[in-house]
Amino acid sequence: MALSRVCWARSAVWGSAVTPGHFVTRRLQLGRSGLAWGAPRSSKLHLSPKADVKNLMSYVVTKTKAINGKYHRFLGRHFPRFYVLYTIFMKGIISIPPFANYLVFLLMYLFPRQLLIRHFWTPKQQTDFLDIYHAFRKQSHPEIISYLEKVIPFISDAGLRWRLTDLCTKIQRGTHPAIHDILALRECFSNHPLGMNQLQALHVKALSRAMLLTSYLPPPLLRHRLKTHTTVIHQLDKALAKLGIGQLTAQEVKSACYLRG
Repeated sequence: MALSRVCWARSAVWGSAVTPGHFVTRRLQLGRSGLAWGAPRSSKLHLSPKADVKNLMSYVVTKTKAINGKYHRFLGRHFPRFYVLYTIFMKGIISIPPFANYLVFLLMYLFPRQLLIRHFWTPKQQTDFLDIYHAFRKQSHPEIISYLEKVIPFISDAGLRWRLTDLCTKIQRGTHPAIHDILALRECFSNHPLGMNQLQALHVKALSRAMLLTSYLPPPLLRHRLKTHTTVIHQLDKALAKLGIGQLTAQEVKSACYLRG
């Protein structure tokens, strides 16, 4: 009897340990869930600063590469010629050797017209180089006249068509047109088809070469540069009208004429 009581008591103790009550089971579940969910939260709140910086840098590098790729595809699709020059220039910059700065002085001595600005030219070089640039400018004049002749049929006013045809004929014969002949055609160059925004790309490039501006840019940029250049010339003309040409020196008169072509 005593042995059976001892066995019953031991089984009761062991049974309580194996099958805990509802309260103990609930506490254990909460503790386990806290352990299971607490670790990731603490890891998110206590990241290393070095890891944050590395993640940020990798994100910036990835975004920069993506934007650079889109830019290259945009240039190659819309401006293929400019894209070729751009890629050649960038590859040349990257491949410059460390001793290239010593080579620059030799290149400036051999090619002063291409690599030096006008203020570093000698008086003889200024005369020779300006003559060369003026010869380049004159090569674009026949191209400009041909574009003017092509758009004459698209001018709605018959009188303006006749005046522009007569002006082109005089220029091709070597006759210098009078001022009133040019001013009479002012309306043609403010509307279609000879307005700045309506000109064809080849016409804009020819005008840029005639004004000694680079023609290796997209047409919108060429139009913007032509507008800016002509605005500057117009402001200079207004200043000359107030000051008087007699106040200028011979060199200033030559520079003013050269600027206007």
